[in-house]
Amino acid sequence: MINNVKIIDTLAMAVALLTALVLHENAHGIMAYFMGDDTAKNNGRLSLNPLKHLSLIGTLSLFIFKFGWAKPVPINPYKFKNKRLGNFLVSIAGIMTNLILAIIFIIVFGFIKNMDVTNLFSFFLIQLISYLILYNVYLAIFNLIPIPPLDGSKIIYSFLPEKIVYKISSMEQYLNIILIILIFSGAIPKIISTAASSLLSFLFNLLRVF
Repeated sequence: MINNVKIIDTLAMAVALLTALVLHENAHGIMAYFMGDDTAKNNGRLSLNPLKHLSLIGTLSLFIFKFGWAKPVPINPYKFKNKRLGNFLVSIAGIMTNLILAIIFIIVFGFIKNMDVTNLFSFFLIQLISYLILYNVYLAIFNLIPIPPLDGSKIIYSFLPEKIVYKISSMEQYLNIILIILIFSGAIPKIISTAASSLLSFLFNLLRVF
C-alpha cells in the first residue's frame, strides 16, 4: 500500500508539472501566432507533446528542487503586427495561463477535498489537483523573475528603449549563468517558496475554499 501511494504521488506530480509546463509554453506560442509570428508553429512547438518542450537543466532542477522549466518557445518579434505590444502579450501569456489554471484547480479542489483518500483513485485525483495548483503558482512566480531568459525580463524589455534592450541582450549569456547559480544555490527556490505560500493563501482565502 505504501509503495502504491508513493508511485501514485510521483505520477500525480509528474503529470501536474508537465501539464503546467506544456500549457505555459503553448500559451506563448499561441499568443505569438495571434500577433503575427508563426515561428513556434513552424518549429512544432504548438504541441501538447512534453518531449518537444523539456529542457535538460529545467528537468534536473525538477529532480533537485521539485520544480523546473521548459525550453523557451522560439519567437521572432519582427513578425509581430505590433512589436512592443506583441513582446508584452507573448511574455505575459504563459504567466497568466498558469495563474488562471491555478484558480480553476483551486475551485476544483474545493469540490473534491473531502473525498475518501483511502481509495487510490481518489488519492490520485486529490494529489493531482493539489500539484496542479502548486506547480502553476510556482511557474507563474518563477517566470516573473526579471532575469533572462525568464518572462519577467521580456515583460520589462517591452517597456524599454531598443538601445537598452540591445545592451542587456548582449549580456544575456552571463545573466543566464547568474540565474542558474541562484537556482542551484537555493536562493531562488527559497524566494519562490515564500512568494508561493503568500499567493496560495491569498487565492484560497479569496475563493473561500477553506
